[in-house]
Amino acid sequence: MDAAPLRERIETVIIGGGQAGLTTAYHLAKRGRPFVILDANERVGDAWRTRWDSLRLFSPARYDGLPGWRFPASGWSYPTKDEMADYLEAYAVRFALPVRAGVRVEGVTRDGDRYVVRTDGHRFEADNVVVATGANRVPKVPALASELDPSIVQFHSSEYRRPSQLRDGDVLLVGAGNSGAEISFEASRSHRTWLSGPDTGHLPVRHGGPASRFVLPFMRFLGHHVLNLGTPIGRRVGPKLATKATPLIRLKQKDLAAAGVELVPRVVGARDGSPVLEDGRVLDVANVVWCTGFRTDFGWIDLPIFSEDGQPLHHRGIVDSELGLSFVGLVFQYSLTSDILPSRGRDAEYVATHIAARARSTERSPLPRAIALAGS
Repeated sequence: MDAAPLRERIETVIIGGGQAGLTTAYHLAKRGRPFVILDANERVGDAWRTRWDSLRLFSPARYDGLPGWRFPASGWSYPTKDEMADYLEAYAVRFALPVRAGVRVEGVTRDGDRYVVRTDGHRFEADNVVVATGANRVPKVPALASELDPSIVQFHSSEYRRPSQLRDGDVLLVGAGNSGAEISFEASRSHRTWLSGPDTGHLPVRHGGPASRFVLPFMRFLGHHVLNLGTPIGRRVGPKLATKATPLIRLKQKDLAAAGVELVPRVVGARDGSPVLEDGRVLDVANVVWCTGFRTDFGWIDLPIFSEDGQPLHHRGIVDSELGLSFVGLVFQYSLTSDILPSRGRDAEYVATHIAARARSTERSPLPRAIALAGS
């Protein structure tokens, strides 16, 4: 007979140890509230470490730091993905944030006046749960992938690390957003490369150039302070902009063309095991990289809090129908910057303030000693 799961009582459980979870933890610790962070990765920052080797952040270091500690690099430099990962790991240590790594949450339910967070062999009972797993984390691959010839090497962009994964022959990248552009640019140095998808536009200035030092702060101000739920224009157009494809940031289509990347229409099907384009062309390729994005999956939360499209019903991350349940890092949670680093933790602070106020107004039985904020 299987052993009963270990039980642990804690005021707040934060699910996810990325930037959203760590920022929420920082603000809870600052308010003297007890909590634990559960993260499925083996190390804090692994969500960045496992991305492709050459990736650099699109935002400069001056916008990449979390509350309480600026990113340790020149303000207008662009950190590598490993530097970002190491920063997040050091941040958790600096502020003594209790992260339990390698712990995958299997379900969240309600039991009376408490939430139950289940992991493999463990049961956490909490007054509050903060879901900080990110807006989109499940790779999307179209059904037609199964119609391609088995000899074609296929993987999602989340599995791409370096060009050596590709076999000899042509490469097709499906999805002309930033991931598709960056990976195709790299692949074109050693392979004939096709990039399929509609033009998403690009930044009006050269990324990293002198003009960007004026344009990027303006764009951040617009996305952070204007296009949010607190302004009429933000409520009207913000959600629509949040669901549109992001313009190319570091590259432009002319850069890709100059590198030899062949820009082609959308892939619409397969014929005799090969991908077919919207214009009827059939591509004879040896590799396909699906840069088709991610989808949200909250199926492990067994609570009646979702709309018909599977998105949580909330106000600024707070679920009114389930007191104590919150989200951080959702797309347009409050503003256009809510799910990216330059948000600087505004949504996390709002959620943490709500949790602390709720705890003070409903003091119950004694809880574990509050975690002190260290290193500030």
